[in-house]
Amino acid sequence: MTSHPRDTPQFYLTAPSPCPYLEGQEERKVFTHLVGRRARDLNEILTQGGFRRSQTIAYRPACETCRACISVRVIVDAFQPTGSQKRILQRNADLIGTPESNRPASEQYALFRRYLDARHGDGGMVDMTVLDYAMMIEDSHVDTHLVVYKRRGPDTAINGRGRGGPVAVCLTDVLSDGLSMVYSFYDPDEAARSLGTFMILDHIRRAQEMGLPYLYLGYWVEGSRKMDYKARFRPQERLMPQGWARVE
Repeated sequence: MTSHPRDTPQFYLTAPSPCPYLEGQEERKVFTHLVGRRARDLNEILTQGGFRRSQTIAYRPACETCRACISVRVIVDAFQPTGSQKRILQRNADLIGTPESNRPASEQYALFRRYLDARHGDGGMVDMTVLDYAMMIEDSHVDTHLVVYKRRGPDTAINGRGRGGPVAVCLTDVLSDGLSMVYSFYDPDEAARSLGTFMILDHIRRAQEMGLPYLYLGYWVEGSRKMDYKARFRPQERLMPQGWARVE
């Protein structure tokens, strides 16, 4: 009987299931576990190869008849916000994002619950409990943290933090070549703020300040309304069969 060391990745293939992005299609994923002392290095390699992280799992689509899911990363130093993106930044100038350790909090889950119910009521995450949320946030063997966005207060200039409850939250991995936005959610009652776009713009700024060349946004699917927004952040690179290709 052959045994595999804990640090040797083993890859598995899921059974077919309905595609959440393209009607009438089925999806399959290849995945492996991110555990052990090599988890961080493995996450780096796999993210650069088009994988995404969920807790201690790295996965990417492996559909038999479709190649619509394309990994996207923004080239942060070349990025220039459009007029509408500048207005979104101005609209959210009263918010400040604070990096925090990946520790769940009850006020985060309350916001997460409201976000799911309002925006993804028919999605696969809608039944997530507070324990499921805690696992999503803290079950990690890689370099990750939360960015929690709150309203600025009178003492923000002193302590660098906002006040009140969170308006938006993003779980972010730190890689050697960029930041990876693993999962984000926000107050559904603040639709006028365009908080999803704002968090991406803010993470582009954070990557620039950290001297990192890329912001990884996950998968873009042409023709999927859920994914259209990712194409608006250019220049970007898309992972094609021949490698990462720049798109102006």
